[in-house]
Amino acid sequence: MKVFPQRLKELRLKKGLTQTELGEKVGVKQSTFTNWEKGKREPNFETLLKLASILETTTSYLLGEKNEFDC
Repeated sequence: MKVFPQRLKELRLKKGLTQTELGEKVGVKQSTFTNWEKGKREPNFETLLKLASILETTTSYLLGEKNEFDC
């Protein structure tokens, strides 16, 4: 199972954001966000950086390269 979809959803929920709200913050539609959380698609690098910043984490954590939650 892919780590990115799980961590994305986990961190989004911890921030109390809906898919629509977080999608708007990074400039994508809710349907695109749903595809990320289902593992059907992945964001581009620029969007991944925005997600990490908004979710107060690192890209390494989001992508599963690290198991620790770093900021």
